[in-house]
Amino acid sequence: MTDHVSDHDARVLNDHYDALATGSGESLMARLRAAFHDAGCNPDHLTLDEVAGIDQLHLGGRAASRSLAALGALRPDQRVLDVGCGTGGASRLVATEAGCQVVGVDITAAFIEVAEWLSAATGLTQRTRFVCADAARTSLPDGAFDVIWCQHALMNMPDMAGVLEEWRRLLVPGGRVLLHEVVAGDNPEALALPVPWARTTATSHLMGREALQVSLAEAGFVPVSVRDVTETALAWRQKHVRREAGVEKDARLPGPALIFGAEFAEMGRNLRDNLAADKVRILEGVWRMA
Repeated sequence: MTDHVSDHDARVLNDHYDALATGSGESLMARLRAAFHDAGCNPDHLTLDEVAGIDQLHLGGRAASRSLAALGALRPDQRVLDVGCGTGGASRLVATEAGCQVVGVDITAAFIEVAEWLSAATGLTQRTRFVCADAARTSLPDGAFDVIWCQHALMNMPDMAGVLEEWRRLLVPGGRVLLHEVVAGDNPEALALPVPWARTTATSHLMGREALQVSLAEAGFVPVSVRDVTETALAWRQKHVRREAGVEKDARLPGPALIFGAEFAEMGRNLRDNLAADKVRILEGVWRMA
């Protein structure tokens, strides 16, 4: 088996995604609970609409998750593993809208703590659960899932071979992988940083589309439907850059700046510019385990 994420890599990721806790000493969950309280919401009884601003930390938001779920033709009887689940938004969406049972896994402990709280606050603890683990070594049982779901997480995973090997172990025969991922574009110039997944190159492990598909093929995953959705993602990001520059600063409900900090607006602009310059592209697809 290939090496899994090192303790150093795990610390780098935690430092990136939970940077505000390091600076302030206040946990992510404490900050978010206080923000919901200040917005006039009960932090222990929230709606999915109220938490949408902090639980869909990927390009396209809920629309992108719905598009991936439709492409993957999810069924209510399926067991789904949400890899790199973050604060659990896609897990809750798949549980409520597709009727699946979902387990989310993420290496960032603060995200798992928040995901568990938000599922309890939205009444979804019976249909979602969350595990803090390295995606390449989860300790979940063999053949426990019908579907692997992964949105904007592979670019934080240095050991792609180990991750795909783990997916093969976790899937039932003929199981499927659903991806909505950032890949390297054709422009070889350096990324404008910071971006939401990386402040420095230390946390960015982008692969090109072709390299990703080769890795999947070598691991025994056969493409079913794959499409480039960069233009849709760019339009969404452009809209949100305008919103973040104006209306969002007065928004009532908590948004991603509470997770990423004051740099979030710059991260969003850089991501827009990287997309527009073809330094990154967005891939959506379904693969089946041969």
